[in-house]
Amino acid sequence: MLGEVLALLGPFIVGFLVGVLAKRLLSAAVALLALFVALAALGYISPQQVTAILQQLGYAAKDAVYYATKVKDAVPYSSLAFLLGLALGLWKG
Repeated sequence: MLGEVLALLGPFIVGFLVGVLAKRLLSAAVALLALFVALAALGYISPQQVTAILQQLGYAAKDAVYYATKVKDAVPYSSLAFLLGLALGLWKG
């Protein structure tokens, strides 16, 4: 009985944490984009500087995708409990 509960609770918790992390990363990305647009519109930085910053972020994102594909195999994304936790994390996180 306890083993069955843990088998459902583990993927749910992992899904919830992944959902919270994804929501916060998306919020931070939107805030950064708004900051760059505001700084460029107000003349504090040039469009070339924005382009250079976004290019560097693209390189970092490429590395992040590489590591995420390695972690993907450890995440039980086909589990219903994981998907429920992910949805709850995205919604409430």
